[in-house]
Amino acid sequence: MPATRTEVTMRDDAFTKANNAQQLWHPMAHPGDMQANAPTIIESAENSSITDIDGHTVVDAVGGLWCANLGYSNEKVKQAISDQLAKLPYYSAFGGTTNGPAIEAAHAVTEFFKPEGMVRAFFTSGGSDSVETALRLARQYHRLRGEPTRTKYLSLKKGYHGTHFGGASVNGNNRFRTAYEPLLAGCHHLPSPYTYRNPFQETDPAKLAQNIAAAFEDEVQFQGASTIAAFIMEPIQGAGGVIIPHETFMPLMRDICDRHGILMIADEVITGFGRTGDWSGSRHWGVEPDMMCTAKGITSAYFPVGACLVSAKVAEPFESDQSGEGGVYHGYTYSAHPVGAAAVVACLEETVRLDVKTNSSARGTQLFEGVQALKEKYDVVGDVRGGHGLMTALEIVSDRDSKAPMDPGSVKRLAKATYEAGTMVRVSGHNVMMSPALIITKDEVAQVLSNLETGLQAI
Repeated sequence: MPATRTEVTMRDDAFTKANNAQQLWHPMAHPGDMQANAPTIIESAENSSITDIDGHTVVDAVGGLWCANLGYSNEKVKQAISDQLAKLPYYSAFGGTTNGPAIEAAHAVTEFFKPEGMVRAFFTSGGSDSVETALRLARQYHRLRGEPTRTKYLSLKKGYHGTHFGGASVNGNNRFRTAYEPLLAGCHHLPSPYTYRNPFQETDPAKLAQNIAAAFEDEVQFQGASTIAAFIMEPIQGAGGVIIPHETFMPLMRDICDRHGILMIADEVITGFGRTGDWSGSRHWGVEPDMMCTAKGITSAYFPVGACLVSAKVAEPFESDQSGEGGVYHGYTYSAHPVGAAAVVACLEETVRLDVKTNSSARGTQLFEGVQALKEKYDVVGDVRGGHGLMTALEIVSDRDSKAPMDPGSVKRLAKATYEAGTMVRVSGHNVMMSPALIITKDEVAQVLSNLETGLQAI
């Protein structure tokens, strides 16, 4: 007799579990650790929840990886992908050919970010690609304008800009740097707007913003403005621990860039498309950058797409060039992929229709106020950060007075207990971070908070 569906499923599950982390090297993980401590195998997902291979369903407070903005059940985006696969699964967008969905997607995304001043879109395969594109275009922009010495980049410590050599070079966390050095020359870092830990010992966010602005001015004078191509920053630092700057910080950085002819690149890979409670982090702080790096929420991660967006100021020297030096000899096989582009168009329509930024703001406030209450109850919570959309972090410490970080084993126990109780959270060092789908409900946020308290009790 042929095997039943249940028998086939059991057999497939047995294979999957037996081979977990045996052949597959995981990103952002130690291969040996993954083999010794098998990762959780996610089998399915619906709305804001995920289910593992053993049938345990939890609220996904990680949102995939800051990216499943529409949750996991948006049929319009899925159908757009399916329809495009049937019609044209792929064709190159390198000079000479293109496709309809890519043209439509470029129009849609530049209209979406029109208030930020974006007028052109260069599609990529994800956030790291988008950052690499922006860094390269920044140098080329200055060459086209007769300033070829502008090759350096400034960025912030604690910042995260992907893992390509350019992105890793401007990254402000040594975890992504030290094993791969030497990295790109000419990359210099300013202090993070991190009130809990900073070299100025400054807890007032407005004063800290002024201190960093002064450091920026000093660095420009030291390096020479004529050598600096761009300053790149996340409007809210995500992977660095949900570090919220003062409302004056990004405008201060914008002003310094303008006065010294430095391009401002806003890394909106996490903060774009409603995550901050506004359609972008730049709009949240009232700033128009020169370029924006996007990905994640552009398709709600249903298809790997990113985009580097540029302003009219940046586009002009490329488009008016008569020398041939304005050619963009950079790109990826999957740039402007027709299936990805169809996903972009559908996702942006759904993002606006569902007005996810409004829910992000409300549920983000609920989550932040909830973790603030947990801080009052548990001394291991040294700091909580959030309150600007659905980006929230707890910094777990072994001693609140000295701010000594909690040991990794204890933080892992917290995360495991939280998961077993019904919520997936993300651990990065001694930070516990949450960035759920922007469609998460009030009741689901309440569950996240309850489950997180169970995790805190497990330390």
